[in-house]
Amino acid sequence: MLKIFSTQMSGIFTRLLDKEAFGFEDSARLLAQASVGDGSIYIKGFGEMNGILSEAFEGAEPFPGFPFDYKNMPYSQEDRVLLITRTSADKEAIELAVTLQEQNIPFAAISTVVPSDEPTLVELADVHIDLNLKKGLIPDESGNRVGIPNLMTALFAYYGVKFTLEEILQEF
Repeated sequence: MLKIFSTQMSGIFTRLLDKEAFGFEDSARLLAQASVGDGSIYIKGFGEMNGILSEAFEGAEPFPGFPFDYKNMPYSQEDRVLLITRTSADKEAIELAVTLQEQNIPFAAISTVVPSDEPTLVELADVHIDLNLKKGLIPDESGNRVGIPNLMTALFAYYGVKFTLEEILQEF
């Protein structure tokens, strides 16, 4: 099973790289506005995506520009935010997205796009990166699919944004 999972993960990473290259670039440019100006970058993870915050703040290579956890945010319009959640219809993430929009604070979002009758992060975010994880990667004996690597895939997308942002900041 692990070999199948590994092969599937490789395919997911390749697809993300191909389909979301502009999303990585646009998200990094949006966040760079805070880094080169008077703003700060804030990152907010929801649910299991809080694991990315550990990497961003405490990892061996922290996120550039001294990011802040969103819960400690005394935000301004010069600030930029990166929201990371499992699905584009996450209620808590949407509440925050609406607040950010009302306060004219640009933000990027990383999540899997899911259908919804309500506005989602896709419509609310200035830039959205679709993780495209709608089902498990491995079929089990019952015909179900297991192994939904939400955090691993979001971490890959996070690194896509981080590396691109670092390249932009090196130019300044």
